[in-house]
Amino acid sequence: MADVNLLAERRDAHGSRPAGRVRREGLVPAVVYGLGDESVSVSVPARELSHILAGASGTNTLLTLKLDGTNQLALIRQIQRHPVKGTLTHVDFVRVRADVAIQAEVPVRLVGEAEGVARGGVLEQLVHSVSVEAMPGNIPNQLEIDITELEIGESVHIGRLDIPSGVTLLNEADEMVAQISAPRVAEEGAAEGAEGVEGAEGAPAAASEGGDSSSSE
Repeated sequence: MADVNLLAERRDAHGSRPAGRVRREGLVPAVVYGLGDESVSVSVPARELSHILAGASGTNTLLTLKLDGTNQLALIRQIQRHPVKGTLTHVDFVRVRADVAIQAEVPVRLVGEAEGVARGGVLEQLVHSVSVEAMPGNIPNQLEIDITELEIGESVHIGRLDIPSGVTLLNEADEMVAQISAPRVAEEGAAEGAEGVEGAEGAPAAASEGGDSSSSE
Protein backbone atom coordinates (compact mmCIF):
# COMPACT_ATOMS: atom_id res chain seq x y z
CA MET A 1 0.00 0.00 0.00
CA ALA A 2 0.98 3.65 -0.34
CA ASP A 3 2.93 5.36 2.42
CA VAL A 4 0.84 8.53 2.11
CA ASN A 5 -2.58 8.47 3.77
CA LEU A 6 -5.33 11.00 3.16
CA LEU A 7 -8.66 11.12 4.98
CA ALA A 8 -11.67 11.54 2.68
CA GLU A 9 -15.20 12.25 3.89
CA ARG A 10 -18.25 11.50 1.79
CA ARG A 11 -19.95 14.64 0.48
CA ASP A 12 -23.69 14.38 -0.22
CA ALA A 13 -24.55 18.02 -1.04
CA HIS A 14 -23.61 19.22 -4.53
CA GLY A 15 -23.51 22.59 -6.26
CA SER A 16 -21.51 25.79 -5.93
CA ARG A 17 -22.91 26.88 -2.55
CA PRO A 18 -22.26 23.59 -0.71
CA ALA A 19 -18.81 23.45 -2.35
CA GLY A 20 -18.11 26.98 -1.11
CA ARG A 21 -19.02 25.97 2.44
CA VAL A 22 -16.68 22.99 2.19
CA ARG A 23 -13.81 25.24 1.14
CA ARG A 24 -14.45 27.70 3.96
CA GLU A 25 -14.06 24.77 6.37
CA GLY A 26 -10.53 24.15 5.07
CA LEU A 27 -11.53 21.24 2.83
CA VAL A 28 -11.35 20.64 -0.92
CA PRO A 29 -14.30 19.16 -2.85
CA ALA A 30 -13.24 16.05 -4.72
CA VAL A 31 -14.47 12.98 -6.58
CA VAL A 32 -13.17 9.41 -6.49
CA TYR A 33 -13.74 7.10 -9.47
CA GLY A 34 -12.28 4.16 -11.38
CA LEU A 35 -11.94 0.36 -11.33
CA GLY A 36 -15.56 -0.03 -12.38
CA ASP A 37 -16.95 1.26 -9.08
CA GLU A 38 -19.31 4.17 -8.72
CA SER A 39 -18.02 7.73 -8.51
CA VAL A 40 -18.13 9.14 -4.98
CA SER A 41 -18.13 12.84 -4.08
CA VAL A 42 -15.84 13.51 -1.13
CA SER A 43 -13.92 16.28 0.61
CA VAL A 44 -10.29 16.15 1.73
CA PRO A 45 -8.19 18.44 3.98
CA ALA A 46 -6.79 21.30 1.88
CA ARG A 47 -3.63 21.65 3.99
CA GLU A 48 -2.66 17.98 3.75
CA LEU A 49 -3.42 17.83 0.02
CA SER A 50 -1.27 20.93 -0.60
CA HIS A 51 1.65 19.29 1.23
CA ILE A 52 1.28 16.19 -0.96
CA LEU A 53 1.24 18.22 -4.19
CA ALA A 54 4.31 20.16 -3.06
CA GLY A 55 6.24 16.93 -2.51
CA ALA A 56 8.68 15.31 -4.92
CA SER A 57 6.04 13.05 -6.53
CA GLY A 58 3.41 15.77 -6.90
CA THR A 59 0.29 14.53 -8.68
CA ASN A 60 1.91 11.10 -9.14
CA THR A 61 1.99 10.44 -5.40
CA LEU A 62 0.42 7.07 -4.63
CA LEU A 63 -2.20 7.63 -1.95
CA THR A 64 -4.27 5.56 0.41
CA LEU A 65 -7.64 7.27 0.67
CA LYS A 66 -9.33 6.43 3.96
CA LEU A 67 -13.03 6.55 3.09
CA ASP A 68 -16.00 5.03 4.94
CA GLY A 69 -13.74 2.75 6.96
CA THR A 70 -11.97 1.38 3.86
CA ASN A 71 -8.56 1.97 2.31
CA GLN A 72 -8.58 2.80 -1.38
CA LEU A 73 -5.38 3.09 -3.40
CA ALA A 74 -5.58 6.16 -5.62
CA LEU A 75 -3.71 8.74 -7.67
CA ILE A 76 -4.49 12.39 -8.27
CA ARG A 77 -5.70 12.75 -11.84
CA GLN A 78 -6.74 16.40 -12.12
CA ILE A 79 -6.64 19.48 -9.95
CA GLN A 80 -8.37 22.84 -10.28
CA ARG A 81 -7.21 26.08 -8.70
CA HIS A 82 -8.70 29.52 -8.17
CA PRO A 83 -7.60 31.67 -11.15
CA VAL A 84 -6.44 34.54 -8.91
CA LYS A 85 -5.68 33.14 -5.46
CA GLY A 86 -4.20 29.86 -6.70
CA THR A 87 -5.96 27.91 -3.94
CA LEU A 88 -7.24 24.39 -4.60
CA THR A 89 -10.89 24.33 -5.63
CA HIS A 90 -11.41 20.72 -6.78
CA VAL A 91 -9.50 17.48 -7.31
CA ASP A 92 -10.15 14.17 -9.06
CA PHE A 93 -8.84 10.89 -7.60
CA VAL A 94 -8.69 7.70 -9.67
CA ARG A 95 -8.68 4.31 -7.97
CA VAL A 96 -5.79 2.06 -8.96
CA ARG A 97 -4.49 -1.43 -8.24
CA ALA A 98 -0.91 -1.98 -7.15
CA ASP A 99 -0.50 -4.84 -9.67
CA VAL A 100 -2.01 -3.14 -12.74
CA ALA A 101 0.01 -0.73 -14.90
CA ILE A 102 -1.37 2.76 -15.49
CA GLN A 103 -0.44 5.76 -17.63
CA ALA A 104 0.82 8.99 -16.11
CA GLU A 105 2.47 12.30 -17.03
CA VAL A 106 6.00 12.71 -15.64
CA PRO A 107 7.95 16.01 -15.56
CA VAL A 108 11.16 16.31 -17.59
CA ARG A 109 14.11 18.08 -15.93
CA LEU A 110 17.14 19.38 -17.79
CA VAL A 111 20.40 18.65 -15.96
CA GLY A 112 23.67 20.54 -16.29
CA GLU A 113 24.69 23.84 -17.88
CA ALA A 114 24.92 23.61 -21.65
CA GLU A 115 28.17 24.62 -23.36
CA GLY A 116 26.12 26.59 -25.87
CA VAL A 117 24.55 28.69 -23.13
CA ALA A 118 27.99 29.54 -21.74
CA ARG A 119 28.88 30.79 -25.24
CA GLY A 120 25.84 33.07 -25.32
CA GLY A 121 23.22 30.71 -26.78
CA VAL A 122 19.60 30.60 -25.63
CA LEU A 123 18.23 27.41 -24.07
CA GLU A 124 14.67 26.50 -25.11
CA GLN A 125 12.86 23.60 -23.44
CA LEU A 126 10.07 22.39 -25.74
CA VAL A 127 8.86 19.35 -23.78
CA HIS A 128 8.16 19.69 -20.05
CA SER A 129 6.52 16.30 -19.42
CA VAL A 130 6.20 12.89 -21.07
CA SER A 131 3.68 10.05 -20.92
CA VAL A 132 4.76 6.78 -19.32
CA GLU A 133 3.19 3.47 -18.40
CA ALA A 134 4.17 1.66 -15.21
CA MET A 135 2.87 0.06 -12.05
CA PRO A 136 1.52 2.76 -9.71
CA GLY A 137 4.41 2.28 -7.30
CA ASN A 138 7.02 2.57 -10.09
CA ILE A 139 6.00 5.90 -11.58
CA PRO A 140 9.12 8.13 -11.40
CA ASN A 141 8.97 11.55 -9.77
CA GLN A 142 10.70 13.03 -12.82
CA LEU A 143 12.88 12.06 -15.78
CA GLU A 144 16.22 13.78 -16.38
CA ILE A 145 18.24 14.52 -19.48
CA ASP A 146 21.82 15.83 -19.50
CA ILE A 147 22.36 18.91 -21.68
CA THR A 148 25.94 19.71 -20.59
CA GLU A 149 27.54 19.06 -24.02
CA LEU A 150 24.83 20.81 -26.03
CA GLU A 151 26.29 23.49 -28.34
CA ILE A 152 24.62 26.36 -30.21
CA GLY A 153 22.46 24.95 -32.99
CA GLU A 154 22.20 21.51 -31.37
CA SER A 155 19.20 19.80 -29.80
CA VAL A 156 18.40 16.82 -27.59
CA HIS A 157 15.53 14.38 -28.08
CA ILE A 158 13.31 12.19 -25.93
CA GLY A 159 15.32 9.11 -26.88
CA ARG A 160 18.13 10.43 -24.65
CA LEU A 161 15.99 10.29 -21.49
CA ASP A 162 17.18 7.88 -18.80
CA ILE A 163 14.17 5.55 -18.38
CA PRO A 164 14.15 3.35 -15.23
CA SER A 165 13.43 -0.36 -15.40
CA GLY A 166 9.73 -1.20 -15.37
CA VAL A 167 8.74 2.08 -17.01
CA THR A 168 7.62 2.32 -20.65
CA LEU A 169 7.93 5.66 -22.45
CA LEU A 170 4.93 6.40 -24.68
CA ASN A 171 6.30 9.45 -26.55
CA GLU A 172 8.16 9.23 -29.87
CA ALA A 173 11.92 8.93 -29.39
CA ASP A 174 12.71 11.61 -32.00
CA GLU A 175 10.56 14.29 -30.34
CA MET A 176 12.74 17.31 -29.50
CA VAL A 177 13.05 18.11 -25.78
CA ALA A 178 15.37 21.13 -25.86
CA GLN A 179 17.61 23.11 -28.16
CA ILE A 180 20.23 25.84 -28.00
CA SER A 181 19.42 28.76 -30.29
CA ALA A 182 21.87 31.42 -31.47
CA PRO A 183 21.82 34.68 -29.49
CA ARG A 184 19.03 36.95 -30.75
CA VAL A 185 21.39 39.94 -30.94
CA ALA A 186 23.72 38.02 -33.25
CA GLU A 187 20.79 37.02 -35.49
CA GLU A 188 19.58 40.63 -35.73
CA GLY A 189 23.12 41.84 -36.46
CA ALA A 190 23.49 39.34 -39.29
CA ALA A 191 20.17 40.44 -40.77
CA GLU A 192 21.17 44.12 -40.62
CA GLY A 193 24.50 43.29 -42.24
CA ALA A 194 22.74 41.53 -45.10
CA GLU A 195 20.51 44.56 -45.65
CA GLY A 196 23.56 46.82 -45.74
CA VAL A 197 25.19 44.68 -48.44
CA GLU A 198 22.06 44.84 -50.56
CA GLY A 199 21.98 48.63 -50.23
CA ALA A 200 25.63 48.93 -51.21
CA GLU A 201 25.10 46.80 -54.31
CA GLY A 202 22.22 49.00 -55.39
CA ALA A 203 24.21 52.29 -55.15
CA PRO A 204 26.49 51.87 -58.22
CA ALA A 205 23.54 50.88 -60.35
CA ALA A 206 21.74 54.13 -59.48
CA ALA A 207 24.85 56.20 -60.34
CA SER A 208 25.22 54.47 -63.69
CA GLU A 209 21.64 55.26 -64.62
CA GLY A 210 22.24 58.89 -63.72
CA GLY A 211 25.33 58.98 -65.92
CA ASP A 212 23.49 57.55 -68.91
CA SER A 213 20.74 60.12 -68.49
CA SER A 214 23.13 63.11 -68.48
CA SER A 215 25.00 61.89 -71.59
CA SER A 216 21.83 61.51 -73.57
CA GLU A 217 20.95 65.16 -72.92
